[in-house]
Amino acid sequence: MSAMLPIVRPIKPLGEDFRQSVRDALRHSAAARGLDGVLLLSPANVFYACGFNFSVNERPIGLYVPVEGEAKLFVPLLELENAQPVQGVELGVYEEFPGLVHPVVWMVCQSKAMRIAIDMLDARQIAPLKTLIDEVLLEDIAAPLRFVKTAVELELTRIAALYADLSLTRLHAEAANIIGQGGTELDLLADSTGFALAALKRDYGAAFAGTKLGITASVHSGPRAALPHGSTGIRVPQLGDTLISGVGCSLGGYHAESGVTLIIGEITAEQRHVMLAMETCNDAAVSALKPGARCQDVNDAALAALKAADLGDAIRHRIGHGMGLEGHEAPWLAPGDMTEVLPNMVFSNEPGVYRPGRDGYRTINTMLVHPDHVEIPSRFLADTPIDQRVIAL
Repeated sequence: MSAMLPIVRPIKPLGEDFRQSVRDALRHSAAARGLDGVLLLSPANVFYACGFNFSVNERPIGLYVPVEGEAKLFVPLLELENAQPVQGVELGVYEEFPGLVHPVVWMVCQSKAMRIAIDMLDARQIAPLKTLIDEVLLEDIAAPLRFVKTAVELELTRIAALYADLSLTRLHAEAANIIGQGGTELDLLADSTGFALAALKRDYGAAFAGTKLGITASVHSGPRAALPHGSTGIRVPQLGDTLISGVGCSLGGYHAESGVTLIIGEITAEQRHVMLAMETCNDAAVSALKPGARCQDVNDAALAALKAADLGDAIRHRIGHGMGLEGHEAPWLAPGDMTEVLPNMVFSNEPGVYRPGRDGYRTINTMLVHPDHVEIPSRFLADTPIDQRVIAL
């Protein structure tokens, strides 16, 4: 198995210079809107702008970035010591949730802003805030900044894709032995993700301690593979089944995905037809993903390939989604998203065919947009042609 392991790359978590550049961009965006500042409440946005990684619960944590002055990180008292090492911010501390004054209302009062943008807000807080300040703009000003990644963010994504691939490589290599001994989907999942996670922690765990680092995945087979979000269970895969595994990996908070459909036993003519159509769908998405294109049009171009193969009735979801600090984030390669594709955006590419009561298929690649091409850091599908995507019992 040593030949399967990725080469460790010299990289560190994003530092204070990056966070400061994000806060400066937020200040510029707020000033252009005539605002006093921006209050970020989304955990991903807070991490993006100051690097504070925390356990999300009912107690709000916010980062206020004023047009002029120091940013302020608002935390509950129980997070005080965890927040103290965060650089480039002042700390504001409230006692407990829900409190006599809601923490978000308290944050806005502490900001002393009269015109403020907030990225997400409980509808129950809108009326109280409108009595306290002149303008509340409900807009995620950080989102357009997050759409376009820096070189270091792209490198974190590339490395994450390698370890998502590693889980698939392990599954492909060991599935026959595990199933032959009566192993279930859960056994396959535990073995493949455990192997990849151990490698990820060994290679990057020390350098990235305190950041989001991990592997998430699913394995489902046979008729249950027809459920796009089928849960992994105690079913033992059978000869003739399709077996889907989708894997997400995060490194330093940045996500990538890889996924494959394997066949238990020999590939039938019908299975080959579907898998070839999905490969054509994948390639159509790559071809359409050019700077200047609209996200909706990329989706339409990709799914047209499945419809041309008479599989339109088996389409259950869009071709892809944005990735970054969240596994699923905007922009979406989906109907209704008119966002313009730009260089350094990151998307998933997920052809899927789902036939309830019969079978299901899905492959996943991570795509990085460049000015003149699309980079695919997920390599498992390219390195494992359709004829090799079998589990020979």
